[in-house]
Parts: sequence; structure tokens; C-alpha cells
Amino acid sequence: MRIDFLTLFPDMCEAVMSESIIGRARRKGAIEVYCHQIRDFAYDKHNRVDDCPFGGGMGMLLMAEPIALCIDDLIEKLGEKPHLVYLSPQGKTLTQQRVKELAQLPNLALLCGHYEGIDERIIDRYVDEEISIGDYVLTGGELPALVLADSVCRMIDGVLSSEECFQEESHFNSLLEYPQYTRPAVWRGAKVPDELMTGHHENVRKWRRQQSILRTLHKRPEMLEKADLTKEDRAFLEKLLSETENAGTESENEG
Repeated sequence: MRIDFLTLFPDMCEAVMSESIIGRARRKGAIEVYCHQIRDFAYDKHNRVDDCPFGGGMGMLLMAEPIALCIDDLIEKLGEKPHLVYLSPQGKTLTQQRVKELAQLPNLALLCGHYEGIDERIIDRYVDEEISIGDYVLTGGELPALVLADSVCRMIDGVLSSEECFQEESHFNSLLEYPQYTRPAVWRGAKVPDELMTGHHENVRKWRRQQSILRTLHKRPEMLEKADLTKEDRAFLEKLLSETENAGTESENEG
């Protein structure tokens, strides 16, 4: 897979995408990442890429032409138009399901806005979708683009050591990940759960699955509606719900 960043801060994107797991994946050729400076396509001697918005208002807006030239140059290099995502607080919130879908694309381009955003005509002409990483506003689109790129890259063959590295993580199957522990077995009086110390693989699997369901119920109960639960999972969930209901009834009676 190839990911292209269109940004005013390519060094920022390059630095992050060159480190850790993603950096190693790039070096061994599992993914390709390129960072393009929008300012290189400015058409005046000051490399200006922003201007005041029509109608007035605070802040500056990225102009259409430098962005368009940058995108056109990328299209010419690729020989086709990549799927272009504009990182925007107005976009649909990024989900693990959308990450899975984006990971199937051969080419993904991430347009990073700045200041008050970009000229709407770029969105109308080039952008395939707008994506947000949450209901808040940042100073630029680079951080959201890096979040999106990292989450997508992890799904690509050869980036992680195996599919198990992401298949059991939070959100992959609409369940939160189970608790995890490492040495020592007893830390400041707190012990690792006995189920993890037995070496019995089936007991460990069952405990982890139940803990994922329990944690999801307590922290993100709405996710359970989309979770792929087995008959055994549903029986365990019904037991949890029954215990919770009984505990609430007892508490009311005591009151």
C-alpha cells in the first residue's frame, strides 16, 4: 500500500512515519509513504498558500490552486487518482471498520488542512471523503492524518508480525481488549489472575474472552450491539446482566 501526505509540514509527518513499527515496515517495503509540501506548488515568489476568506472572518484559508497543483502532480506520478481523504472536524468519525476498509486500497492520499481550513472548491472537485478523529479542533490536519495512517498501516500484511497482533485488540471485533499483565507475578501486593498462570491455553482463551465482554459492558456497552458473540458469549453476558440487575435490586432494598 502507498500513503501520500499532502501537507505544509512534511518533515513532521516524515518523522513520525519513520519511527517504530511503521518505520521498520517502510524500510522492508511492506508499505510506501511519501510526504508532499503544498508550498512547493505556490505560484508567487513568497510561496504563499493562504489568503483571507471571502465574506470576512477570523483567520486565513488555504487557497485552491496550490493544493490542486499538488494533487494533480500526485495523480500524474501515480497514473491514477488516489482515494483522497481530507482530515476535517466536519468529517465522519474514524472507526475500526473504516480503517479495515481503507487498508484494502492500493493508494491513499491524506490532505492536511491548516489555519481555518481549505477552499471548498478543492473538497468539491477532489476529495472522496472527509474523516475526523473526534469532536474537537486541532491546529492542523497533520496529527489526524498521522493517526489515520498509523491505524491503516497496522492492518497491512507484513507490518505486524501476525494478524493476531490486531485481531484481539480493542474495537477490532466490537469488543474492548482484555486486561494484560507481565512479570513479576506479584507487584506491590497485586497478583496476576490465576487463570493466566496455569498454562492451560483453553482456560486462558476463555478468561480473556470473558474479560473482553465484561470490560466492554462496563466501559462501552453500546459496542455490544455490533459485537460478533457466540452462544457461549451470550450466555456469559446474560449472566453478567442478571448479576448487575440483582445487585441493583438489593441496593434499592437496603436503601
